[in-house]
Amino acid sequence: MKTRRKTHALLLGAMLAFGAVAATVAEPVAEELRGPVDVRRTTLIVRDIDRSLPFWRDALGLTVVYDEVIERPGRPEDPPGTTRSMRLVLMRANDTFVGAVGLLEYISPRRPDPGMGEDRAGIGDFIMVVNAADLDTRWERVKAVPGVKVVSEPERIEYPAPGGGVIPVMVTMVRDPDGYFVELNQILGKPAGAPQ
Repeated sequence: MKTRRKTHALLLGAMLAFGAVAATVAEPVAEELRGPVDVRRTTLIVRDIDRSLPFWRDALGLTVVYDEVIERPGRPEDPPGTTRSMRLVLMRANDTFVGAVGLLEYISPRRPDPGMGEDRAGIGDFIMVVNAADLDTRWERVKAVPGVKVVSEPERIEYPAPGGGVIPVMVTMVRDPDGYFVELNQILGKPAGAPQ
């Protein structure tokens, strides 16, 4: 834990020394404040992983750390001798344990396609928030991915900050090739929960 903090401090110091603008830097919660639960990963059930990877891996820049086909015996309701298979891809951003994204494709049997849905999130939907320090340049790649539906272009929104002031954020919303809502943003100030 101390090594990780020291590395963060050295990197931040180097960025500032060379005149780089420091974006939001993720830091672990202090040991005395840590709880027993981490939000490890969100796994998205997708139509076709090869269709989804251009968005998650190529446009957003996540790194694939696992890509395997998993086979299991059929369920009691399946015809005798059936094998169920699925492909699971796991991707990480800047942490090796938390914040990962999984893509799960049911190869056999296939899952029915529910369609794309509305342009507004509703009950039962979720919104995955992805922070991109380079939103201004990454945005063109994101909206060019086949199957991505732009719900809103980037705009500056100011959220109220705890204790007063505002948290400025550039916010955009898309549906990925499988219809999942993704808020792609760039935090321009200190995020909620960070020391103000």
